[in-house]
Amino acid sequence: MSNWNPGGQPPQGPQPYQPQPPQPYPPQPYAPRPYVPPQPQPPHPGPPVPPPGGPITRLRRRIGPIHTARRVFTPSRPGIVSDPEVARMRRIRTWVGVAAFLWMSYTYKLSTKISDTASDQVDKSWTSALALAATLPVLVGVLYGLAAPEARRDLLRRAGRCFGAIVAMMAAASVFPVIVLSGFFEGEEPLVEGHFTATKGLMLAVLLLVTFWVLPFVVWGVGLAVQHVFRTADIHETVPPLLIMALAWEMALIDVFTGAHEGVPTVVRYVFILGSPLSVTAVGLWELRRLRVRYGLGMRGLLMR
Repeated sequence: MSNWNPGGQPPQGPQPYQPQPPQPYPPQPYAPRPYVPPQPQPPHPGPPVPPPGGPITRLRRRIGPIHTARRVFTPSRPGIVSDPEVARMRRIRTWVGVAAFLWMSYTYKLSTKISDTASDQVDKSWTSALALAATLPVLVGVLYGLAAPEARRDLLRRAGRCFGAIVAMMAAASVFPVIVLSGFFEGEEPLVEGHFTATKGLMLAVLLLVTFWVLPFVVWGVGLAVQHVFRTADIHETVPPLLIMALAWEMALIDVFTGAHEGVPTVVRYVFILGSPLSVTAVGLWELRRLRVRYGLGMRGLLMR
């Protein structure tokens, strides 16, 4: 009996626990389940695949200048090792070199206009591509002499893609001097004047082809050729660092003998000239070590010794 329940009666209302109704079915004895073999799980979804696009998009991917340059100058050997850390280190070294070149051009007034600085950088890239094209046959010849006899045929077969990229680059770049030397656009009135003739139609077609296909292919191809070292990874993963180290020292010698970066103090000039090959050599040696330690790829695998 309490102040809250003066009569001492149990509280009225719903009970906290209600009796359960009887089960309609008596409990059944345990029956083992039939064996079901494990079903194959669906594969893990990969990265989203871009839609195929319309006919114009498919045509651009097939014959467009940039997509064509990627197919021509990017390595595509099955089973090739592509290390993202190595690619990232190369990009860092490249951007550091470009930043140093721009700083030196701005500080010592080597170029008065941004367009002149960009033109100098494009000329340097083109010179690097030409030096690569001249050095690659020498390197392939050395590797051919050092390789085991049973590896030489495969070495030449893989090197054929690299030489094909060189031929494509030289053929595309030769379009410009051929047009100039042949006088194709001379001796005819301007396209916007007079009546439209078959000759003017041909000139317009050539002009559009050179402007919107050949020029983007050459510009994009030069960058890809230097980045992928004329797809020499198709020969072996150790060839690009070897070739790029040789190219860096060749470009340093060219800068020394041609008197590059005139107007810069002597100490700064030689620090800049030697800094590029030294940094490229450091990155190349690190890349060779990483390929050997992480992937088991070394010069013996290239030469089959």
